[in-house]
Amino acid sequence: MEFSGVPGRRDECEKCRADVHVCRNCKHYDPKIYNECRETQADRVQEKERSNFCDYFEIGSAAGGVSEREKQRAAAEALFKNFKK
Repeated sequence: MEFSGVPGRRDECEKCRADVHVCRNCKHYDPKIYNECRETQADRVQEKERSNFCDYFEIGSAAGGVSEREKQRAAAEALFKNFKK
């Protein structure tokens, strides 16, 4: 699913009708850390799978984007690509 900009609070998936603007779809979502959010200024959201008003929401890998780990790996491979020759 493609979005132009940040999805609104009421946007839904065209196929399954699930809310899109939810913590689990955000690039800051990380279940391994406190409050499950890497954005330190974000308000606490208890229901991570329901639509919310978070101003820091950005589409993450769960919603089809590229994860931060994948970005870092690609950057490292590009950096060391020249040394392999």
